[in-house]
Amino acid sequence: MKEERFEMIAKTLYGLEDVLAAELMALHADDVQVGRRMVSFKGDKAMLYKTNLHCRTALRILKPLAHFKATNADTVYTEVKKIEWDSYLSPNQTFAIDAVINSESFNHSKYVAYRTKDAIVDYFNEKLGQRPSVRLNNPDMYIHIHISHQDCTVSLDSSGESLHKRGYRLAQGEAPLNEVLAAGMILLTGWRGESNFIDPMCGSGTLLIEAAMIAMNIPPGLYRREYAFEQWRDFDRELFDEIYQDESGEREFNFKCYGLDISPKSIEMAEQNIRNAGLSRYIELKTLPFQQYAKAPLPGILVTNPPYGERISANDITNLYTMIGERLKHAFTGYQAWILSYKEECFDNIGLRPGRKIKLMNGSLDCEFRCYELFKGTNKEYKTAQRETKYDRQGAKPTLQERKREFQGEKPPFPARKREIKGEKSVLGERRREMQGERPALSERKRDFNGEKPPFSARKREIKGEKPVMGEKRRGMQSEKPALSERKRDFNGEKPPFPARKREIKGEKPVMGERRRGIQGEKPAFKADRGYKVTSPAAEKRTEKSSMTRHRSQSASATDKQREKTSVARRQSQFTSTADKRTEKSSVTGHRSQSVSIAGKRSTKPSATGYKSQSASTDGKQYPKPAIKTDRRNSKIQRPADDSKSTRKAFVKKYQSPQDKGKKR
Repeated sequence: MKEERFEMIAKTLYGLEDVLAAELMALHADDVQVGRRMVSFKGDKAMLYKTNLHCRTALRILKPLAHFKATNADTVYTEVKKIEWDSYLSPNQTFAIDAVINSESFNHSKYVAYRTKDAIVDYFNEKLGQRPSVRLNNPDMYIHIHISHQDCTVSLDSSGESLHKRGYRLAQGEAPLNEVLAAGMILLTGWRGESNFIDPMCGSGTLLIEAAMIAMNIPPGLYRREYAFEQWRDFDRELFDEIYQDESGEREFNFKCYGLDISPKSIEMAEQNIRNAGLSRYIELKTLPFQQYAKAPLPGILVTNPPYGERISANDITNLYTMIGERLKHAFTGYQAWILSYKEECFDNIGLRPGRKIKLMNGSLDCEFRCYELFKGTNKEYKTAQRETKYDRQGAKPTLQERKREFQGEKPPFPARKREIKGEKSVLGERRREMQGERPALSERKRDFNGEKPPFSARKREIKGEKPVMGEKRRGMQSEKPALSERKRDFNGEKPPFPARKREIKGEKPVMGERRRGIQGEKPAFKADRGYKVTSPAAEKRTEKSSMTRHRSQSASATDKQREKTSVARRQSQFTSTADKRTEKSSVTGHRSQSVSIAGKRSTKPSATGYKSQSASTDGKQYPKPAIKTDRRNSKIQRPADDSKSTRKAFVKKYQSPQDKGKKR
């Protein structure tokens, strides 16, 4: 008889949803769907027992009874009362309700649990006249209600106490690591017992025990005394015993787990827990400070949960994580080190670059689980070695010569090499080249297009085998476009104008001017005027006409030069007469402005003309200043209107004083 299949929900910690989903798929669960802190799946009664016994990262396994929408506690009461509770619970049994609320419509989870209890009690009172009792500790039935916004789910809890309570822990320290979180951390590393396992700050030994159980595939629920589903009406004892006694999945562990701690008390508690789990053969403990650990056995992996700084000072926590980084670099070369912590400054003090970062929740603390690759040499050398190891596993990488021979002497493109390694089907372009032959080289394509590189569109059409466009067909029928030297010879040694070339190529009729030149001959170049032979009568007439024009222009230029010389001479004579008159006037004005003081000294007051009175020369004679008009506003001398170079020289020479005659200007 085939067992009934039903929906189930496995609850877990934040960050471990994917790990739990992988565990459920390994147990052959159906319709596995990952949610937030939960994974839903389907299965039968045997799957319910297996998941409680084998899932390392599950907190509870729930069996949903009803789904509904609710915005207040009265709606919850009404919907819960509709469930046929007498099919799961009898009046003689006890029950307890656990409510988890994440909604703005409900403020208090205990009130929701209280209304759910009222609905169950009222159901039995109205139907049977008696009711089951509520018992908080060790009840016969665990009822779970979960509300997310307005979505409500009422379920039966098949696990009872949380599955993180394995049953092997007899002693624990001040802040023990949750067993579900410890198992999830180890499963996240990918370690399954293929090397040694080290926890240098082991505490009560939770990571060591979970690692040994994972390495030997021991079910984590093997040490539990009871499950809540054992009190259900449909519990199948024989089926559960068969699953419980099945040891076919267990395996050998050929390495060891090593635990260190600075506290002897912690080592003592870890020994008790390991002995209770029956794993003393696979776990070794030692009281030793981490900074004194000298050499780690190879191969191996390190997973640890060091203190976070909640109960020790900031200086101590900084020194602790600095020491951890130093020991990892010197004593654990070749290891993968995984460290759980929640303070960024703690990771910074380690001084190593993490390869992976995974967010986890340790209680109410948002933590990070980081991986550090510890290797000799530089990071570049390590990555090169990793690639070579990958090729050794997947097949040796072909050499350059092998790739050239395989691809007919040409280096294949990277996608082709990638598909060749993976064994994938080649793309359309590669298959076409294999059928039609390789694409011709550049020199071959040039020869195909009469020594000229064809345009890109033509090459593209040639490769695809398409029909050429109109311009290409015309060049194919009429021959290629002539070179520049050929076009010059066709036009009597002169480069034809662009419209003529264009019409010639298109085969159009020439315009009027071009036809006339074709009948009468080309217009002669300037060389014909210099004695070159002209073949046509029209050209001779044009030559005579241009010669007469040139003679007229030469005679006109000579006349202009003569007129210019006459004009210059007339201006010079006018300027000379004007300068003589100014000289006479300045002589009189200069004598008037001169004055002598009582002591016999000459006055330095300015004259009426704007100049300072003239000083005595070395020979005792007085020389008049030239009367030149000045502009009193800017004191600039106004030059004559004719300011040519020759006129300026005559002006300076005439009015230069005897003292300045020997000076160079």
